[in-house]
Amino acid sequence: MTDRPNILLISTDQQSASALSCAGNQDLHTPNMDRLAAEGVRFSRAYCTHPLCAPARSSYVTGRMPHDTGVPSNQEPLREALHGQTLGRLLGGAGYRCALAGKWHVPGITPEEAGLEVLCGPRDDEIPGASSGFLRSGREPFFLFASFLNPHDVCQLARSQPLPQGPVPGPASLAECPNLPANFEEPPYGPEILRWVQAHTRRVYAAAGFTAEEWRRFRHQYFRIVERVDAEIGRLLEAVRDAGRWEDTLVLLTSDHGDGHGAHRWNGKTALWEEVIRVPLLARGPGVRGGGRVEERLVSNGLDLLPTICEAAGAAAPADLPGRSLGPLLAGEEPDDWRNDLVVETITGIGDGPGGPALARALVGERRKYSVYALGRGREQLVDLASDPGEMVNLAVEARHGDELEACRQRLRSLCRAGGDDVGRLIP
Repeated sequence: MTDRPNILLISTDQQSASALSCAGNQDLHTPNMDRLAAEGVRFSRAYCTHPLCAPARSSYVTGRMPHDTGVPSNQEPLREALHGQTLGRLLGGAGYRCALAGKWHVPGITPEEAGLEVLCGPRDDEIPGASSGFLRSGREPFFLFASFLNPHDVCQLARSQPLPQGPVPGPASLAECPNLPANFEEPPYGPEILRWVQAHTRRVYAAAGFTAEEWRRFRHQYFRIVERVDAEIGRLLEAVRDAGRWEDTLVLLTSDHGDGHGAHRWNGKTALWEEVIRVPLLARGPGVRGGGRVEERLVSNGLDLLPTICEAAGAAAPADLPGRSLGPLLAGEEPDDWRNDLVVETITGIGDGPGGPALARALVGERRKYSVYALGRGREQLVDLASDPGEMVNLAVEARHGDELEACRQRLRSLCRAGGDDVGRLIP
């Protein structure tokens, strides 16, 4: 991409990749996100760097893994050495007007310190209106980070608390609720540590004790919350059109992480299940070959979006970033050296890792996925995502997969070492 487009980065919060009707989900309707996909490209295998808000968002603004940003949980602050290398600072230095509308949640640095004018706080229904004036003002190109809070309200939903942004319509009857997912049950050799987490943090993982009927109602409401944020995204996109900036605006949409919403009886985040770590990623506008393409290569939203945006804007990104620009994939090119695996990191709510919580890592490949948790039975998981997308069969317990298991251990160890991620005794 050689021109300097306006750039609109839209983020939802806690939206799984499957929570899109354009991804084939018939339990919800997301016309505005679908329209972006229809005009551009949908990445079907996009992953977050960490399935927790602050760590994932620290990756958004720096293009680095959370262990490198210094934000492995929601409490630790962004490393001070990175304050001048944030996305807002990089684009501002290249002549862009940069702003944030909505949620921030990057500890240790304010949006203003990160080079972003704040248009409004974390209230989804305020983002379109607050953004309208910004979109109409100024002659230089803009970068707008529109950071929506929903479907994060699902966290309160699990605890039977009032939803921060107001209630959503409930089902008239159970028959109107989605069925249980095919991988609703816990796998026979699943990670024991996740059950410990649920038992010790009932306030967070309150849905763990739901009946099947309660899970169906929960899933119904989760999808209604997704539809609510889709409607607000539609209002924002209309504001871009009304400002006369649609044709010259690159729109990128993703989510910081997903939500279990019933897979393996899991709600919330922090686990390494696909529903939790695989996220939406849509793109349309200048430099994007559209037509509703689906791109199946492995991408990392936290690592790849910053270099993508910098390339589009003609801004110089730090040379040592681990990600790479999605520009060739947006243009429909066929790079022959694209990655064939990537790492996702997380912490669980108990254990003996740095700062208290226990470390866990996943190596996601083109077909195989290897996950390793800090402790407990079933702490190593090896699944074939092609034949077992629901992650119900743990191949790590079978001797015949021993060589493959060891190869995954070695590859994960190598990638972590190369990235400065000292996982210590985590990997056997």
